[in-house]
Amino acid sequence: QVELVESGGGLVQAGESLRLSCTVSGFRLHFEDYAMAWFRQAPGKEREGVAYMNYMSGSNREYADSVVGRFTISRDNPRKTVYLQMRKMKPEDTAIYYCAARLAQGGDYYTTGYTYWGQGTQVTVSS
Repeated sequence: QVELVESGGGLVQAGESLRLSCTVSGFRLHFEDYAMAWFRQAPGKEREGVAYMNYMSGSNREYADSVVGRFTISRDNPRKTVYLQMRKMKPEDTAIYYCAARLAQGGDYYTTGYTYWGQGTQVTVSS
């Protein structure tokens, strides 16, 4: 049974930082065989992709325009964990953040087709 468990959410003030973690268990293959991503969903809005990362070392990454230069996605394969470091946070970053995974079929990152999802962690940024 595959599980993705997010942690690290909370309430911060604008301009502050927060780091989310997502630890995975139950993958049929090695953790490094999976591309990873973070998505978020704000109240009344559709879910949107925030950051994407390819498999293995995670050297190929892509970010939503709204977070470029402020957020960083990374992975620790031995710990089966993916991170989202968020800096200079803004009230519009307030959302439930979800970790997602999909089996990679190449070295690129993926923006769609994610198979496995976490339960989400709430991030609230006050002004």
